[in-house]
Amino acid sequence: MNLPHLPSLLGVFAHPDDESLLAGGVLAQHHAAGARTAVVTATWAPDSRRIPELTDALRALGAGAPRLLGYNDARNHEAAPGWPRLVDAPLDEAVSRLVAHIRDFRPDIVVGHDALGQLTGHPDHVRTHQITLLAVEAAGLAHLYPEAGPPWQPTALYAATHPESGVGLLGPLLEGVGKSILAVPDSYVTTSVDVTPWADMKWAAILAHRGEVARERSLPGILARLPEAERAEIIRTEFFTRLSLCPAPGNPHRLIAATDPCLA
Repeated sequence: MNLPHLPSLLGVFAHPDDESLLAGGVLAQHHAAGARTAVVTATWAPDSRRIPELTDALRALGAGAPRLLGYNDARNHEAAPGWPRLVDAPLDEAVSRLVAHIRDFRPDIVVGHDALGQLTGHPDHVRTHQITLLAVEAAGLAHLYPEAGPPWQPTALYAATHPESGVGLLGPLLEGVGKSILAVPDSYVTTSVDVTPWADMKWAAILAHRGEVARERSLPGILARLPEAERAEIIRTEFFTRLSLCPAPGNPHRLIAATDPCLA
């Protein structure tokens, strides 16, 4: 397949497996086109049991070695014993750590969680979204976190999300294991990517999270028990909302509500 040039891509997600489930297709797509790709994971320590699985998943996607913030999971304290939970960590500290990764990798695009925390509203997802918003802006400002390296401003920030019309088969599957469904209005979604050509790579990455595949209530485990056709339908489309980064010109003497040209 002849692919156009695609920009470099940095994913920022809360847990190992979020990267594969939410953006594995676009990570594989950009890698296949020769773009640099990487993933920052906010929770789980380098010596924890899930990092070898994350390493295998990122290898399947062509996204390099794990980059970790190292915080504890809000609901699983074995993730990083002795470290604060991500939701309890000082915000300035967490932002600084992520800024260092952004400045080191220098991505064109950053992809992360949406404000709802992806369907189930996990508190680590919500907190990672908040940290990412602050870090992407701060990374381009030299006077913020100078110890984190020379400034670098990504040109775009996308939030992985699920529109109400795109929940499809996932809705009853998650409800069946007692999980909530938090989707955004369809109008909130700016980008829908058909990742069918890279679905095999995405599925290999999901399967690499072996501990989650073995669990009954986790999404990798739910997907692994589905017939192949149903699973393919669920993972073939990834949805995103492009969030504004660049300052928008307007009236120099008063505040106005206007369409942001950064979204054009």
